[in-house]
Amino acid sequence: MQIRRDAEQRSGPAAGLSRTTTLIFAIAAGLSVANIYFAQPLLDPIARDFGVSAAAIGLVVTLTQVGYGLGLIFIVPLGDLVDRRRLVVGQGVLSIVALLAVAPAKTEVVLFVSLAAMGTLAVAVQVLVAFAAALATPAERGRVVGSVTSGVVIGILAARIVAGVLADLGGWRTVYVASAGLTAVMVGLLMLVLPRNVLPASTDSYAVTLRSVPALFLRDRVLLVRGVLALLMFATFSAFWTAIVLPLSAEPFNYSSTQIGLLGLVGLAGATAAMGAGRLADRGFAQATTGSALVLALLSWAMIACLPWSIPLLLAGVVVLDLAVQAVHVTNQSVIFARHPEARSRLVGGYMVFYSAGSALGAISGTTAYAALGWDGVCMLGTAFSAVALLFWAGTRRVGASDASEPVCRSVVDG
Repeated sequence: MQIRRDAEQRSGPAAGLSRTTTLIFAIAAGLSVANIYFAQPLLDPIARDFGVSAAAIGLVVTLTQVGYGLGLIFIVPLGDLVDRRRLVVGQGVLSIVALLAVAPAKTEVVLFVSLAAMGTLAVAVQVLVAFAAALATPAERGRVVGSVTSGVVIGILAARIVAGVLADLGGWRTVYVASAGLTAVMVGLLMLVLPRNVLPASTDSYAVTLRSVPALFLRDRVLLVRGVLALLMFATFSAFWTAIVLPLSAEPFNYSSTQIGLLGLVGLAGATAAMGAGRLADRGFAQATTGSALVLALLSWAMIACLPWSIPLLLAGVVVLDLAVQAVHVTNQSVIFARHPEARSRLVGGYMVFYSAGSALGAISGTTAYAALGWDGVCMLGTAFSAVALLFWAGTRRVGASDASEPVCRSVVDG
């Protein structure tokens, strides 16, 4: 138990986080992740502005996501080794530079490089999640992680809507100028509220830290189980959100891009689930919350499958799916953060690799299923992902049955 006590003392104060500070963490996380999603509704005006093809402008999204993946691997683990306050503030300042480079970009090279850099720096959201978990007391950790994750959900949803409105008012470049201004304000707030002189959680070298990430998930079955659940849940989530634009933009609906984008507003229910799931995890119900959410995810596809003849049932299914996915996501994080207090940043980096892999798998398979079998194919695919996740949880539910209450009391790099 000494390793756990030492790690908790090094990672942050025992007083916990106030609701105001938690709110600032959530807003900062939402703004960071929004920078990744601003470009999605802007691809058409950006392509026209630079005179490039639709296929080429797709690099905007691809390079941003590549940058984000690199940041998960190489930047997020730094949160265990350096002062997290300096790391977060530094990423914020560099993000402002990248955003201001995107806005006046005159060539595709400058645009693509700036967006890739912005994606890499956007992993500040994961550093913030790990930082919040480290500063929270064990009794409030689930609630705090849930609140910050709520900010992430809202940031993703708001990004598409805000980007469209600002682009209509002042052009697509206005979006990045506005984000740079908001990021500057947020950096100032973070400098005021983030605690100073918090010792790093680990004394390992950078090379050892990077090597320890896969070792953590291979040695600790609880982490691996939670990672696999994240992969499967975000595969079903991504399959839906990637493919839904195809039937809604075709007959008999013929919805515009704006109308389809507004569908994301129902995902605000996921933010509510994030907070509720976090509180349940704090009370020792992480396993029960996970199982219930997985059942809901499976049931949601019965409603989503009603799309050809009922939009209201589709919307109900979307609400249930979002609730389920966010509940599992927050519960996963609550559990893994309690396992190795000295390695929270690398834990979130490794966990988000499973998340990203699931999102990519769902996106690719969702569009493939739609091309082969239409919306029925997407629903069968989503049902399959959800069913496998539920069966996997049922088969491994005894692993870490005590949920987040028992940390692993050993070094993450020793045997």
